[in-house]
Amino acid sequence: MNATLTRRLREHIPLLVTALLLVTMFSVGSVSYEGFFSGQVLLNLLIDNAFLLVVAVGMTFVILAGGIDLSVGAVVALSTMVSASLVEHHHWPIFAVVPLVLAIGAAAGWVMGWVIHTFEIQPFIVTLAGMFLARGLCYTISVESISITDSSYTTMAQARIPLPGGMFVSPSAVIALLVVAAAFVLLHHTRLGRNVHALGGSEQSALLMGLPVARTKIGVYAVSGFCSALGGVLLTFYMLSGYGLHAVGLELDAIAAVVIGGTLLTGGTGYVLGTVLGVLVLGLIQTVISFQGTLSSWWTRIVIGALLFVFIVLQRLIALRRRS
Repeated sequence: MNATLTRRLREHIPLLVTALLLVTMFSVGSVSYEGFFSGQVLLNLLIDNAFLLVVAVGMTFVILAGGIDLSVGAVVALSTMVSASLVEHHHWPIFAVVPLVLAIGAAAGWVMGWVIHTFEIQPFIVTLAGMFLARGLCYTISVESISITDSSYTTMAQARIPLPGGMFVSPSAVIALLVVAAAFVLLHHTRLGRNVHALGGSEQSALLMGLPVARTKIGVYAVSGFCSALGGVLLTFYMLSGYGLHAVGLELDAIAAVVIGGTLLTGGTGYVLGTVLGVLVLGLIQTVISFQGTLSSWWTRIVIGALLFVFIVLQRLIALRRRS
């Protein structure tokens, strides 16, 4: 019993460290800066990073299955461009644009997953090609930013859902939380989730157990594509524009959030709630730097890089300890 408890605690060390880091950063910020200790500050982290949270949830599926998806940022940008072009240039209604964009994202992910599995090509190469393709398609639509003035989009962008204490949250944040809840159920309480974990642990073992490896591998990339497209929809609401340079580097932020949240880069072990904490940590870093006022925004990248290095080393130490 004690051995089992010790093993489970050891597996959850990265998640506990992330939670402790989030609490420590918020406490230090509350002591250092006036107005930092506020429920609305935490809600603003969710509001400002709703699109990143959705993309990171999709990335969690892929990394848990032992893969990687470098195309997510480009798919987000393509989603904003398709949305803006259809709404502004062709006057499509929002209820027609959004399903089409989501279908495009899911189809793009499905195709990349099919290529990865069928031709046994490294996910890094296939999704890198997908990234270049999606970015290129953005510029076939327009090389300039397309501003959105449609009333449906502006209403979504400006909408606020009131909460007790004078606080509020955006519809995009609520959508992001619903995605998190759905992903939590799928990964931790369904056969699909068990298959994803098994595939990430060992593809060969999953095959020997008779698990649907092909369907699972292709499926996680389809989920990632869908989440990227949905993240693009939320970013469109947030920015009220489509642009081929939106979300540059977002794939690295998503990977960082997933790893900082305790998901092993090698796959097999991870937590959706850890990804939420990882996104909040990244958002809190930006918030602290903005409150500080004198530091360059590039310090955000420096701190994220340092944290990512620390968590990768921590994962490696835990893996070595588990083998011994």
